[in-house]
Amino acid sequence: MNDVKLDLLGMTRDEALAAARERLSRGAGLAAAIHRIAHREGRLDPECLGASPRSADSWREHFSVGGASIVRTIDERDPTRGSPTSKAVLRSVDGAEYETVRIPIGDRKESQCVSSQVGCAMGCRFCETALLGKRRDLDAAEIVGQIVVARRELRWRPRTVVFQGMGEPLDALPSVQAAIAVLCDRNGLAFAQDRITICTAGHADGIRRLGELGLRRVNLSLSLNVADDARRKALMPLARRFTLADLRDALIAIRPRRNWQLGIHVCLMPGINDSRDDARAVAAFCRPLGRVMVHLIPYNPGSRPLARAPSEAEIARFVGWLRDEDLPVRRRITKGRSVMAACGQLGRTGPAPDGKEGFPGQDSNLN
Repeated sequence: MNDVKLDLLGMTRDEALAAARERLSRGAGLAAAIHRIAHREGRLDPECLGASPRSADSWREHFSVGGASIVRTIDERDPTRGSPTSKAVLRSVDGAEYETVRIPIGDRKESQCVSSQVGCAMGCRFCETALLGKRRDLDAAEIVGQIVVARRELRWRPRTVVFQGMGEPLDALPSVQAAIAVLCDRNGLAFAQDRITICTAGHADGIRRLGELGLRRVNLSLSLNVADDARRKALMPLARRFTLADLRDALIAIRPRRNWQLGIHVCLMPGINDSRDDARAVAAFCRPLGRVMVHLIPYNPGSRPLARAPSEAEIARFVGWLRDEDLPVRRRITKGRSVMAACGQLGRTGPAPDGKEGFPGQDSNLN
């Protein structure tokens, strides 16, 4: 319907050109330049391109640029690490709030973690976002808008984009697919596909659908955590739908290119998944998958912690066990934990909890 405004942040240049030709009686020839300014500067400004008042009014009648606003930001400053890890809370036009995080990488690079949903339906017991449940999917404009508004108002300049914020990206794959097309549009933000990573809790059907999209250079990471079906079901309800065998088959089939490397995330939780046998099981799961990189993530307690954060000695021990199994491992440096901006903490904007070691009713079959 032509009475509904189209958000340019959810459109590639070609889509914007087609829509302008369809909707506008004048000014359609400015579409490519208006689209570029919308994505790189976050504004709808036909006048700066010489549009007449009538043409500019027509553009504003039919198009918009981002409806979300930043309602608060929280920084974790560490003088030993340079730039802060920062969390921005955005509010959409319908009042829904979601979060995006800027993660510094070294002195000059940064990554941005974006949300794909308001809340999440996956129910992972170690994740703060799970407490919200799923409210709705974000659309492509709201996903891309997280980058555009943070670029415009906060001067964030991410080199890479990671779909590891609020929500399960493969549960919102149409929006995520559309957002990736927009992010990679050379007329817009011009990200290369290999600067984009999708992180999944293990949505095997979504992995298969992703493999059919032809995104040959987009990266994928699996939140594995424990390679035992029974305990994985207790930690991650999605495992009741998709067993480890389902996941293994989907991951073997997806290989989009010869040198593709799959990320395997293990969130280390003392007393839950930190034994020598757990390391062996992770290695056994990974062996048929080809080239992998295990990312060991120290558990970040939320408002209902399952465990304490692991000590450096416990992390080093588990890393050693994985390497004994000939697995390549990267130990993830914790950033943002004190301001609820770290992995598994999005959805709560207050200070981090005080480190309680568990909570009443913790399932014994997690241990």
